[in-house]
Amino acid sequence: MFKSVLVANRGEIACRVFRTARRLGLRTIALYSEADAKALHVREADEAVLIGPAPARESYLDAAKVLAAAKQTGAEAIHPGYGFLSENADFAEAVMAAGLVWIGPPPAAIRAMGLKDAAKTLMIEAGVPVTPGYLGEDQSPERLQKEADAIGYPVLIKAVAGGGGKGMKKVERAEDFADGLASAQREGQSSFGDPRVLIEKYITRPRHIEVQVFGDTHGTVVHLHERDCSLQRRHQKVIEEAPAPGMDAATRKAVTDAAVRAAKAVNYEGAGTIEFIADASEGLKADRIWFMEMNTRLQVEHPVTEAITGVDLVEWQLRVAAGEPIPLKQADIPLNGWAMEARLYAEDPANGFLPSIGKLDHFVMPDNARVDTGVERGGEVSQFYDPMIAKLIVHADTREAAAEALADACASVEVWPVKTNAGFLVRCLEHPRFVEGDVDTGFIGAEEAALLASAPSENARVAALNLMADNQHFGPHPKGEYRSPWESDADSVAMGFRLNAGSRALYRAGLHNELVEGSALSNQSGDFTWKIDLAGRQVLSRSNARQIIVGGQLKLGYVSRIGGLEGVIFERGDAWAVAAVSHSGQATSGPASDGSLRAPMPGKIVATPAKPGDTVTKGQPVVVLEAMKMEHALVAPFDGVVGEIAVDVGDQVADGTVLATVNPLP
Repeated sequence: MFKSVLVANRGEIACRVFRTARRLGLRTIALYSEADAKALHVREADEAVLIGPAPARESYLDAAKVLAAAKQTGAEAIHPGYGFLSENADFAEAVMAAGLVWIGPPPAAIRAMGLKDAAKTLMIEAGVPVTPGYLGEDQSPERLQKEADAIGYPVLIKAVAGGGGKGMKKVERAEDFADGLASAQREGQSSFGDPRVLIEKYITRPRHIEVQVFGDTHGTVVHLHERDCSLQRRHQKVIEEAPAPGMDAATRKAVTDAAVRAAKAVNYEGAGTIEFIADASEGLKADRIWFMEMNTRLQVEHPVTEAITGVDLVEWQLRVAAGEPIPLKQADIPLNGWAMEARLYAEDPANGFLPSIGKLDHFVMPDNARVDTGVERGGEVSQFYDPMIAKLIVHADTREAAAEALADACASVEVWPVKTNAGFLVRCLEHPRFVEGDVDTGFIGAEEAALLASAPSENARVAALNLMADNQHFGPHPKGEYRSPWESDADSVAMGFRLNAGSRALYRAGLHNELVEGSALSNQSGDFTWKIDLAGRQVLSRSNARQIIVGGQLKLGYVSRIGGLEGVIFERGDAWAVAAVSHSGQATSGPASDGSLRAPMPGKIVATPAKPGDTVTKGQPVVVLEAMKMEHALVAPFDGVVGEIAVDVGDQVADGTVLATVNPLP
């Protein structure tokens, strides 16, 4: 075994590899960009090297800089993690040419599976069933449109070098094909340097089934069972589980055997994933599952496979790269219980899932789950990289128990002021369809109304009033003690303490831009129990220095005041800001849209589908912004006429920049 390993990656996966490498006694080496100088993965390594500015192309994607860092630190091996250079065959060859150990598959295997069209041709030759579609060399828009028309809509346009949902567009109608093609080509060029696409028939009730495979240098290839990654949003996986619900033994054997054949066809070594698409309209059946692609690297969702097999896949990667055989025979790889993983993203589900960036002033992860993360309290979510901030993984005896445990883990997430999808994840995991295993890749879109939290619950409103009363009358004393109700500046707190005191006091709070009012009927010392009169109903709530509980369900974190905030209510993954309001009861809230389209985050303008003077309908794209590796369309807020396009394609814009204006129709 080599003695040192450099991880050519960042964040969560770098921390994950370091954990196993340290256990095996290896010296660990990190790389970091200027944006990551204080990142967690930098501190967790034995040594770290600055390799360039924040943009990935000038740092993590610069192969020459990575190799120079390896030489500088005396690294013996390079682990690429996932993303960045992990599936770059040229980089793999350069690593080996430099006399270093490449912890990944052979470059030939990466090339064979890297282009989706060539990979499908190879799979057909190996007897692996593939999805119907067009894989041709003719990339003219006319030919591609003709093939899509022949396949029949809806179709999927996919970048041939794509992955992670990037460069993938679903097209419902022939008249929308040209726009979808242009967007897929732009994302393919931007993310992978290759604008070529292929076209597939879109399966109406698809399930995403994938098989973890592993090969060694001695000719052995095994599988470690399947995973179901059907819960997706914009082709990005959200919740993964292993094994797949509804998978019987015969279908499992057919799928895993096909995966092993696929890996053997390219003489595969190391960790890889064979991805299949299944038509779930009649349940999982062996003759309705087709090869989609192979990911020639470790997957983000590998922990669920580790949980059901008891295998450390990173350790296998390191040992196989060092020339050792796979530690277990196929028959000895167990499948125990059920595992689930949720991807915690820095994003705002209530605002179209736009990424949320900024400093993590408050960051609390659950203690009842495995947490793989690359950030911590005081850290920062940057505009330059993927917005996933953690993975939460649980294991249980049954699927029902695993779903319940993961929902509880997501419900205990506390992050502020960066927004997350934790509450959204809870609602996904608790949805009756998911609990029953009735899932497909369209689940989130079909159930979106139930999965998005539109407003705080009544309990949250009660807690907001409790917080206002608590902060006003029992807030921190100048000396750091809690105020006594007998202090001279706490007159109105005397309810229940002084004879002839007023029987009630009115409180107001701004909660998520909404005005909440209620009357406190009484209070007591110690833990400050209040009865709140809300809409004619009396509710008992309890508060102390750190939290408020209503009906045993709510936690309120006293976060550092930000912009006048009194606190933040964390309600089963959701985070609601509580602000003081004026005596008149006017809560602060944003004005109605004036037609200005502002950048929701820093990014680059990649398209302006509308022009000044164009008549547009509500929801029609006006400007397209590329940020955090994805395209985001800024759409007309109402039917109107485009007044100004204030940016040009290629412009870099800051958060909040006015990009365009739309004027109401006369």
